[in-house]
Amino acid sequence: MEDVLRPIVVIGGSIVVTLILVRVADRTLRRIDTAHPETPLWGLLRRCRVPLQVVLCAALLRGSYDETGLKSVENHAAGIGRALTLVLIAATAWLVVRASAAIVESSYSRYAAGARDAARVRRVRTQVTLIQRVVTAVVIVVAVSSMLLTFPEMQAVGTSMLASAGVLGIVAGVAAQSTLGNLFAGLQIAFGDMVRIGDTVVVDGEWGTVEEITLTFLTVRTWDERRITMPVSYFTSQPFENWSRGGAQMTGTVFFHLDHSAPVEKMRQRLHEILQQCDEWDGRSWSLVVTDTTPSTIVVRALVTTRDADTLWTVRCQVRERMIEWIQAEHSYALPRITTTAPEGREDRQV
Repeated sequence: MEDVLRPIVVIGGSIVVTLILVRVADRTLRRIDTAHPETPLWGLLRRCRVPLQVVLCAALLRGSYDETGLKSVENHAAGIGRALTLVLIAATAWLVVRASAAIVESSYSRYAAGARDAARVRRVRTQVTLIQRVVTAVVIVVAVSSMLLTFPEMQAVGTSMLASAGVLGIVAGVAAQSTLGNLFAGLQIAFGDMVRIGDTVVVDGEWGTVEEITLTFLTVRTWDERRITMPVSYFTSQPFENWSRGGAQMTGTVFFHLDHSAPVEKMRQRLHEILQQCDEWDGRSWSLVVTDTTPSTIVVRALVTTRDADTLWTVRCQVRERMIEWIQAEHSYALPRITTTAPEGREDRQV
């Protein structure tokens, strides 16, 4: 009877204790989260329930599995102990990654809620995202290294390879030159404030918004919802346009090719009326001037300002459409004319 009850008590007791401790921790976090709604940290930490359960259960079983009294356990004690150790290391790394992600996300949420500068918020978001990726990578590397070192064979190999570590480092550095270049470029972008998540950029003639920045690549979402993925090293070695740097305000132009008889002053008044009825116009500046002439037309430029690149496109389209409608209805003579007949009194000569 004892041979049956002992393993049940050891294994079942470990599971029950784990569930009780995790339940207590979850309820405590829930109460703290309810008492302090101003910070989302305690609610985010509740995401660590599953890895915490695995850590506690693996730790309890690792310390008590040899008390089960089962012959199969005694015959394979070394293998079982090593397996539980590997699970414990992996679960601990999982728990650390989840906890660090919760802390970083909570800190960013509190900062974004109280900040007024949208550009600075995007900068902090880019930095914390890359920092979180670095922390995750470091934790994974340390966990994998610790798991490998639990094998005596790997310890011996590691000791013998220390002498050639310098040569291997040089070879690895040359082989991973591109990867390391992108890694350092990602850190440079994060802390050099070159480009941030949410910035409006023009890359290789494509206009879009920076959607994601990792340690190795950057994703730009274009206006037609395509995704352009580029190595981050591109942004440290090639010129690109960042329309959000220094402020999101934009200035745009609309050109009209009209007849020389076009009423420029009336067009100027009409442009002001259109902008006053346009909610996307920020009211900072506007103008309408003749910028060029040709033998048959004049070039009229309308200048408008908006709060960002998205609204600029909308304002330019509205100005273009409503000005053309007004000219057609009120001053159709101002539309450009193309001469298709020969002047009177001129006769074609045939040779």
